[in-house]
Amino acid sequence: MKYPIIIERTARNYSAFSPDLPGCVATGRTLEQTIKNMEQAIRMHLRGLQEDGLPIPKPSSKLTYEVSNHEVLTGIEIRV
Repeated sequence: MKYPIIIERTARNYSAFSPDLPGCVATGRTLEQTIKNMEQAIRMHLRGLQEDGLPIPKPSSKLTYEVSNHEVLTGIEIRV
């Protein structure tokens, strides 16, 4: 499954979230580190949902999001 993520650049670091996984966030000093941290956060988030017996949300097949000049829209492939 490939979950879309939004990465925002701030003055000191980057932060990321997935619109499909409310509450699943990550930060990093670099773009690459933020993506890596977000991948780990998504894995932990999905594992927690499974352990709690909750359904795993399907990734958006279509995402409409207006990206500003300090944001990046990408996706992370996760095997569940």
